[in-house]
Amino acid sequence: MTTEYLHGVRAIEISDGLRPVRRARSSVIGLVGTAPDADAAAFPINTPVVVAGNTRTAALLGQSGTLGDAMAAIYAQIGAIVVVVRVEEGGTAEETLSNVIGDPLAKTGAYALMTAEQVTGYKPRILIAPGFTSDRPATGIQRIDVTAGGTDYTEAPTVELDGAPTVAAEATAVIENGAVTAVLVTQPGLGYAAAPTVTFTGGGGADATATAVLGTTANPVTAALTGIASQLRGWVFADGPNTTNAAAISARGDYGSDRLMLFDPHPLVWDTGNDTNVTRPASAYAAGVQAWVDNKHGFWWPLSNRPVNGIVGATRPIAFSIGDANSEHNLLNENEITTIIRKDGFRFFGLRSTGSDPLWAFLSVRRTADMIMDEIEASHLWALDRPFSQQLVREIVESVNAYLRTLIVEGAIVGGAAWLNPDFNQQSDLVQGKLAIDFDIEPVAPIERLTFRVHRNPEYYTAAIEEIVRDLAA
Repeated sequence: MTTEYLHGVRAIEISDGLRPVRRARSSVIGLVGTAPDADAAAFPINTPVVVAGNTRTAALLGQSGTLGDAMAAIYAQIGAIVVVVRVEEGGTAEETLSNVIGDPLAKTGAYALMTAEQVTGYKPRILIAPGFTSDRPATGIQRIDVTAGGTDYTEAPTVELDGAPTVAAEATAVIENGAVTAVLVTQPGLGYAAAPTVTFTGGGGADATATAVLGTTANPVTAALTGIASQLRGWVFADGPNTTNAAAISARGDYGSDRLMLFDPHPLVWDTGNDTNVTRPASAYAAGVQAWVDNKHGFWWPLSNRPVNGIVGATRPIAFSIGDANSEHNLLNENEITTIIRKDGFRFFGLRSTGSDPLWAFLSVRRTADMIMDEIEASHLWALDRPFSQQLVREIVESVNAYLRTLIVEGAIVGGAAWLNPDFNQQSDLVQGKLAIDFDIEPVAPIERLTFRVHRNPEYYTAAIEEIVRDLAA
């Protein structure tokens, strides 16, 4: 209490108490593409611009390039909030791909999405680049073979690749017992005329060597978007090759991220300008459907088995038989490819990401965990820089628990709880201003397989006869 003398009455505001966890937007779409005829003032190159359900603003993108068609596909489902990044068309297809990917340091191309929240106030979560994620180039680095592991490496050395490609490849080294045992290609690159020379720098060791091998590689735009999604806690919708089931399954093998969903084949759409059906990438339609589902039901609902507006078919009809494990749709779904089926309209059908961890096989489960972590983090800025107190700790824990109880009631999670673990809050941590709160959750899994077990019961004959006898005796 203050020692100041006062002969009177004063009200003092006490700011203790639980703070609600604010809900974040899960359906903001990040769209990268070309629009040569766009209004340059409205859509500057390499600059995130928000189009919030306004078709007049979207019309300023013009008719050429990929962005106009993508916006039409999204808006056929819902008037979503879309963060648009327009890039220049290059002189060649490879140069355009490079522009779409952009520079991670200069934050151009797709990497401009990482600045979107600071520039526009909206954080893109569903990342797409329709028209640029389906091809598998043959001029990238397919793999890097270690020819000598070297010695005395205490940490992974930096992998350097020479050459003058259209898109530079990226790779990371793996060490074990002081030697380089593998090199993982994280970005295959594009436009290598010959295999680049591989060198290792740093890491404390020496004498490791490796050889790069060119060949058919993963799509470099998809590879870049997947890395961006990891930093944004976002999710990538990418298009498959749109040729054959075998090609789609082969392309699926290029990826292993639980933040990526692959779609194949492309839908057919009626083009009013040319008065004919044309092929369009599926990713923009899928992003629109997911945005609609999020707004209608919640971020824990998948986009699968929802009607898609604006499409009239698929470029490659996919056979669908709901109970047949050998059906064409099931072959694609089994290989983590979301496809298009015709059943009471046209629908995307598939639940799985390309991740390898069975615990995170369903994209909706990944999205649920991401949104919960984001919302809890963003809603506790108020707690930072306050002096430690028992009351403060209780308020933080109970704020999280109140939020988790709400999610249980909504059906987003099966259960969840927050608690204080003394093992991670030692005296040495607390004196440095470090406080750790544990919480667990179990996101709801979608029903992917529904089994009805059918039994024969001849006793029903006995019951029927007994009923007939009673009726005759009446």
